[in-house]
Amino acid sequence: MKPTTRLLISVIILTAFSAGLAAEARVVLTPKPGPAPRINGAMIFGVRPGSPFLYTIAATGERPLTFAAEGLPDGLALDSATGRITGILADRGEYAVTLKATNALGAAERSFRIVCGDRLALTPHMGWNSWYVWENRVTDRIMREAADAMVASGMIDHGYQYVNIDDCWAVRPESDDPGLRGEPRDERGMINANRRFPDMKGLTDYIHAKGLKAGIYTSPGPQTCAGYTGSYGREELDVRRFVEWGFDFLKYDWCSYGRIAKDEKNVEELQKPYRLVSAILARQPRDIVLNLCQYGMGKVWEWGREVGGHSWRTAGDLGHDVVGNLFRDGFDVYADNGLDGFGGPGGWNDPDYLLVGILSSAFVSDAEGGNEASPLSPNEQYTHVSLWALLAAPLIFSGDITRLDDFTLGLLTNDEIIDVDQDPLGRPGRRAAKDGNIEVWVRELQDGSKAVGLFNRGPGLAEVVADWAAIGVEGPQKARDLWRQQDLGVYEGVFKAYVARHGVVMIRLWPSGR
Repeated sequence: MKPTTRLLISVIILTAFSAGLAAEARVVLTPKPGPAPRINGAMIFGVRPGSPFLYTIAATGERPLTFAAEGLPDGLALDSATGRITGILADRGEYAVTLKATNALGAAERSFRIVCGDRLALTPHMGWNSWYVWENRVTDRIMREAADAMVASGMIDHGYQYVNIDDCWAVRPESDDPGLRGEPRDERGMINANRRFPDMKGLTDYIHAKGLKAGIYTSPGPQTCAGYTGSYGREELDVRRFVEWGFDFLKYDWCSYGRIAKDEKNVEELQKPYRLVSAILARQPRDIVLNLCQYGMGKVWEWGREVGGHSWRTAGDLGHDVVGNLFRDGFDVYADNGLDGFGGPGGWNDPDYLLVGILSSAFVSDAEGGNEASPLSPNEQYTHVSLWALLAAPLIFSGDITRLDDFTLGLLTNDEIIDVDQDPLGRPGRRAAKDGNIEVWVRELQDGSKAVGLFNRGPGLAEVVADWAAIGVEGPQKARDLWRQQDLGVYEGVFKAYVARHGVVMIRLWPSGR
């Protein structure tokens, strides 16, 4: 049946601004979490036998909350006050657990599967990375403040886990800055951190004590992208150092390895450093998620999983032209190469970080040393997050986590959008229809529903139509606006919405009989 005028207006409000950028308002669409408990985040989690286990139950609701977990396997224990599950699993297998959260206003529960085996990253990673806001200014204090902010802002309550250092933590021997100079390695050949990071083990202990995980960065070449000490020839020692320090995530950035590779057009040469490091990681007594950062060379999505990657960058840095790259690398590289056929549990297509909020001015105005707002318009920021959820991409925020306003926090913490990204089926979405600047994307979800994004890449307001045949549904469908978390009614044959310049309407469809 046709939607009522009220429902149609409900859909349109999201993007009913004029075509001019100046007219766009920073409208917060995500409702504030209610006071009653709600459990969020991933519904499945992978760990290897014998590795330290850390998982914090993500839950919103008025504090204090009391947590419980029915069916927790031997070797794991839950802190009922913090919701942190820790321990070590000795035996392989799948364990069905029911997570519970209770406060004075009610109770919530959610099914959760723990898979103890060889695979990690059974849903896309969620967290924060330092690069696009701090670049070469990153310090131990900044990382600790980021961990504090992930908790204080409530991001941890929506499933965010990783606090990741990017480039510039190691020694840069030729630097004029005494804080960056020093001995690149100790007497054992183990890599040293520069003076801005006086205690890496203390840093990871601090992050872990908050129920979060810590990530680090290096290059398979002799130097990192910014000219700091890399891992070439010392890969085993560096991985052992990362384990010794207690890191849980490794971004492995191609950069100067281009001087080592004999032929960058040869796929075996492209794979070589990643095969090497993943084999080393597999021998460690600690789980470290491996992010391949080599900018889509050699169609990495076709072999990233095979060489041990848990995610792989599919194109260049988004930040060098945020608006242009969002549409070119986010939409077109993915659709034109059929990337939906390659991502899934244990290995994800990674189109780069979420560049919303406050970024380094180097990526905004070509200035240095300061911070400014993302160049993405409000509509483009909704498009950015919506598309990443449909692609099943990692949700790694790289703006200033210590300065989150309501608009940016709403972009990052909408649980119904996150549920799409973290859906345990793990089937990435696809472009279902394209007509010039109008696109419709669809993603199949575990419960049989469909997440649908109606996008307008054009310069002005346009009607976008999601046709049932194109998105693979039949009969009457219940529609829900995911950003507003509002039911829209029942639709037959098509769903239509007016979408403004560079905007999106994001819905979820279920057969109306359910």
